[in-house]
Amino acid sequence: MSVPGPSDAPVIAIDGPSASGKGTVAQAVAAALGFHYLNSGALYRAVALAALESATDLENESTLADITLNLRAKIDGEMVILGGRDVTDALHAEAVSLAASRIAALPKVRGALLERQRAFRQPPGLVADGRDMGSVVFPDAVLKIFLTATPEERAERRYKQLMEKGMRANMAALLQDIRERDARDSARPVAPLRKCADAVLIDTTGVPVEAVVRQVLALYKRARQAP
Repeated sequence: MSVPGPSDAPVIAIDGPSASGKGTVAQAVAAALGFHYLNSGALYRAVALAALESATDLENESTLADITLNLRAKIDGEMVILGGRDVTDALHAEAVSLAASRIAALPKVRGALLERQRAFRQPPGLVADGRDMGSVVFPDAVLKIFLTATPEERAERRYKQLMEKGMRANMAALLQDIRERDARDSARPVAPLRKCADAVLIDTTGVPVEAVVRQVLALYKRARQAP
């Protein structure tokens, strides 16, 4: 009897715009199934933090790609260790999020992170969240989900998240940033934010996290039973 390899491990890809709830839902689904979890956004934010701390020009694609390839980052769920220090909270600063969005539009950076993300695919399975998990990183995912919510609700979620972490936040600025980031992520030439044709669209506006998680688990069960 052969032992399942990484390429045999099922993947649930959960994509969506910023603050759509994909991280919270993905973690809960992974916990329910006993799967590994990939927070792809944390990788881009780690690159952004490393770039900001080294005063790297965010337009210098080659240097940013080098930083990405040599990134000494370890991700365990939501915890991120960069160069031996815990930077989990630092990654949620708005300056880092904004820089990550700009960096994520660069083809060389995305290419440098591609295999690193795919390496998270291990038995018994993986739940990956991001913006191109189903379209680029794991196109053979057994289930693809695209989560969305109104910009206003997403801004409110981000505001509460930052306040809970003791960070300052401005609702109007957050809403503007979310709208600008949506436009930037959707318009970038490489791996733009978009719903795959075979992805299930779930609008999380006003919907409790638990209800969304139950829906995703039911969809996964159905997908695994399909011939």
